[in-house]
Amino acid sequence: MEGRTRRIIFKILPMMAMMYGTGKELMAQTNASTLVKNIVLVHGGWVDGSGWEGVYKALKKDGYTVAIVQNPTISLADDVAVTKRAIAAQNGPVILVGHSYGGVVITEAGNDPKVAGLVYVTAFAPDKGESAASLIKNAPQGAPVPPILPPQDGYLFLDKAKFPAAFAADVSPDVASFMADSQVPWGVEALSGAITQPAWRTKPSWYLVSTEDRMIPPDAQRAMSKRAGSTVVEVKGSHAVYVSQPQAVAHFIEKAATGALVAGQEKTEAGVLAAK
Repeated sequence: MEGRTRRIIFKILPMMAMMYGTGKELMAQTNASTLVKNIVLVHGGWVDGSGWEGVYKALKKDGYTVAIVQNPTISLADDVAVTKRAIAAQNGPVILVGHSYGGVVITEAGNDPKVAGLVYVTAFAPDKGESAASLIKNAPQGAPVPPILPPQDGYLFLDKAKFPAAFAADVSPDVASFMADSQVPWGVEALSGAITQPAWRTKPSWYLVSTEDRMIPPDAQRAMSKRAGSTVVEVKGSHAVYVSQPQAVAHFIEKAATGALVAGQEKTEAGVLAAK
């Protein structure tokens, strides 16, 4: 009897091993099929794409394909067009990431069919008809006022002396000073560019709130993320959190890349049910 039991066990073991191996392969295939590997990063006003360097390196190290948009920030229409070209160059679905004014850009450009999800990094997430200008104007009472100087020939700058404290309080003084002195002019036309169709209404979104932000008030960030139905994480950091804490920002983007396709399907199904 004992010998017979052993023979049965020895027959079953290879079958169990094969089933276990097949299960692992299926799980790996499923994870691979639901992971978005292309990330497109969009910067905001007064800076350029080089600020994403730390986030870029972290994502590349983890195997993602990363594109950084050098949007001119002269007009919203131009910035959306440049971003769409970057999206078109990707081989497959895209996670579209925007910082600050870059959130306005991804809200419009995110309607592209290739975009699987949106990530807002302490960014504007406007609704239809809203712009960065209208959201700044309607900031919560008592919120810090960004040190924006009067327009010069249709372009905006931040007060250099106040830039570090307002924009990059947790960035090293040398880097913050360089950012202040290398500001990219932000076009008034871009600031007032209004959204025609907010992508977050049909695409899943993630929002990183920076709790020490003195450019976009944290309460305003919370309100926008709630309205968009975003998955939210809060990080203690300045407006330049993507520069000061690139690993935390990259990790958050990777969460979106892992969950976007499934979340998008669920959002689509919910929309269909709501329309019935």
